[in-house]
Formats: sequence, C-alpha cells, structure tokens
Amino acid sequence: MAPNSEHPVTVSHAPLEHSGAGVAIERWTLRAGPVEVAVLTLGATLHGVRIPDRTGAVGQVLLGSEELSQILGPARHFGATVGRYANRIADSRITLDGQEFRLAPTGGGVTLHGGPDGFADRVWAAEPVTEDDRAGVRLHLHSPDGDQGFPGALDVWVSYLLSATGELAIEYRAVTTRPTVLNLTNHFYVNLAGEGSGDVLDQLLTLDADEYTPVDERQIPYGPFEPVADTPFDFRTARPIGKAIHEKHPQLVGPGGYDHNWVLRPRPQDGPPVRAALLEDPVSGRSLEVLTTQPGIQVFTANTFHGAVSGPTGAAYGPYAGVALETQHHPDSPHHPGYPSTELRPGQEFRSATVLRFAWGFPDSHTV
Repeated sequence: MAPNSEHPVTVSHAPLEHSGAGVAIERWTLRAGPVEVAVLTLGATLHGVRIPDRTGAVGQVLLGSEELSQILGPARHFGATVGRYANRIADSRITLDGQEFRLAPTGGGVTLHGGPDGFADRVWAAEPVTEDDRAGVRLHLHSPDGDQGFPGALDVWVSYLLSATGELAIEYRAVTTRPTVLNLTNHFYVNLAGEGSGDVLDQLLTLDADEYTPVDERQIPYGPFEPVADTPFDFRTARPIGKAIHEKHPQLVGPGGYDHNWVLRPRPQDGPPVRAALLEDPVSGRSLEVLTTQPGIQVFTANTFHGAVSGPTGAAYGPYAGVALETQHHPDSPHHPGYPSTELRPGQEFRSATVLRFAWGFPDSHTV
C-alpha cells in the first residue's frame, strides 16, 4: 500500500560519472521513505523514479539509460525539460507584433521541441531548495536572445520538489527581455510495471478531456478541436492503452499509435494543479495521477521505439515500452489564435506546475 505517514526528505548530489564527459553532469537524488527520484542537470532531466509495487518490492518506473552515450544520443529527450517550445511549430516560423522570426528547423517542415539544440541538450545550474515539507533541486538556464531563432533573452527555472508523503511537483518559472513564445514540458516515459518489463498496452489510462486536436502528416493541428466520443481517443473512463491503438482510424495509421494532444477540461486560472490523467497497472498495483495547470496533455505511446535505448535492466525498448504524458500548451499554438496563448512579454512571469502522484496497492490503493 502507499505510505500513510510522512518521511523526511533527503537531497544529495554527485557527478553522473567520475571521469570523462559525465563529470560535468550532476545527478541529484531526492528520497522520502520508499520513494526515490533522480534528476540530471543535463536537460533538467527527470532521470528516474523508484517506487514499491503492491508487494513492497521497489522498482524503476521511468524509462531511461545509465549509459552516457545513450543519454547524449537516442535517449536525449527521456525525462528532459523540453523548450523553448515543446511539441511542434509549423513551417519553423512565428510572428510577433508583425515581425516574423525564422526558427531553427528540425526536419519535416517543423521545429520540434525548441530546435536541434533545445533545452534538453544544455547543462543547467542547480541548487538545493526547501519549501515547507518539500525539498528538492531548482535548476536554472539562461537562453540568449535569438537562441534557435526565438526572440528575447530568457531565464528559466525548473524545480523538482518531493514532499514528505512522496508526491513529486515539477514547477516552472520564466521571464523574457523581448516578446517571445514559450511552451515547457517534461518528456518522461513511464511504465508502471517497471522499465524493461514489456509494453504498456494493458495498463489503464484515464484522461480528463472531452476533445483532442487532430493533426496532419506533420503532426500539426489542422482544424478545430474534435470530440473524443465514439473514437479511439475516448479515455474519459479507464481503458487499456492498447484497446483501440491498432484500429484503422486515419489519425492512428500514420503514427502507428498515439502521438496526440488532448484538450483538458477547463481549470481555474492561476489555480492549483487539477487532474489531467490517471494511469493504473493492475498487475503491479501501481498508479500515477498527473495534475497540471496546463491546458493540454500530449500522449505518446513510444510507437517509434525500435531497440536503440536499453534501460538499467538491459532490456532494449521496443514499441509501446512506455507512455509519455506531457502536460503542455497545444501544438503549434502561435499559428492558432483560438488556442490559449503561449506569448510571454517583458514584465510578465510564466508559471506552470505539474504534480506526479504515485500510489501502489491498486485497486484498493490510496494516493501517497
């Protein structure tokens, strides 16, 4: 069962490797009772979460690698903080106040995840932080004016805060010197049965969303929101991820699975994080509740994984080895005036929060 008592939160850090390139990258470890969280300064990355299953056996539930060559290569986005603009911007351009800015393209007619040298590829500065019953690490990155084509010098802070009851909060803050656009997310992949244990197709997913954004062949939204009712995108009640993933729906044939943004139900402006998703694994008894202040969630079922990354268990990750639950603004928002704005201007402060609430002992579990 999930713990029903508080545990002191401890925070420590050490070089990722004690020789070679890894010495410049730090691994921060946060612990509260049986919960252990690992964060890397490279990419402000959520590198691991270890929690018990219903029997009390502790296991790693995030996909990732311990090999530096993979962390710098095919696993570079696993758990990383993605920016300046998570997801896709069509035609690698934006217009602000009548001025067009050309962005660094990543191929396929888009700029994906902030460009070819995005925030996931930078080493962030880190410091310990304590707030009430929470402790963790705060990371900072300065992105100069014109970085990957985006206007404005941007300062970004990301805090990972573990509570005494084992709840993990990811909190973002940013300011800019010129009008710009900003969309930050964390790109973790989770498999509640344990990394390397197989696919997630039988795990149960609930999404607090009545609509989603259909996309074209570039994964760019092409029209208004569409209802999920009577489609493979209907996760309003818990259903296995794989139940309809292989249906001949036009939105699924191209990507080979889910790689789509769901429009979350309205949440209070400037209010606390509200539930966006619930993932449950009846076999291990683990569950994950995702709460956020963001308007959307991108669900990616690792359709394109073909063994390039191997986790700590030594298992190579194939298709559907994990699922990414990326809380964020909608894709290509700068080109869709009807979407919630991603503009950030001087004098404003961007703030966003996502909470990961793990539990174990499902189906009669309670949250930690």
